[in-house]
Amino acid sequence: MADKDMQPVDRIQTAMHGTPQLHPDEQNKYLGTFRERVEVAVTVYQIKRHHYVDQLNVAFTMHPDYRLYINGNLDQDILGPYLQAAAKADIQFTIKTDDIYRTGDANYALVFTADQAINQEVIDIDHRYQPESKQQAHPKEGHGLFGKLKKLF
Repeated sequence: MADKDMQPVDRIQTAMHGTPQLHPDEQNKYLGTFRERVEVAVTVYQIKRHHYVDQLNVAFTMHPDYRLYINGNLDQDILGPYLQAAAKADIQFTIKTDDIYRTGDANYALVFTADQAINQEVIDIDHRYQPESKQQAHPKEGHGLFGKLKKLF
């Protein structure tokens, strides 16, 4: 009986506030999707300082069925190369321009996502797709004084 009494209240609440969302703060942070669905993401801070078209092209090639969410509140000069790359790779994309999508340095500019949970542990583009120069920064064994001494013995 309590369910029947609540139905009119639920309808009024829905009419006043809209359809309830599951984890709305999380969805707002990740441009309308859940963290568990994100393959890779680029913050506003990152996109203003570096170009990630090559790294995203790698992701586009690996997952052609995923979707790219774009924070449309950023300047088109910044977003243009990414829109072109997504179109060229035939990746579906959605431009989000609602006021809830902010353009602060910590907010996301681009979110490449699946339509179901993939639970990717690391989504930061700098950590997922490091340039080769950073990966090869560690000296190989055999170089330096210790390597030369090791060869002698």
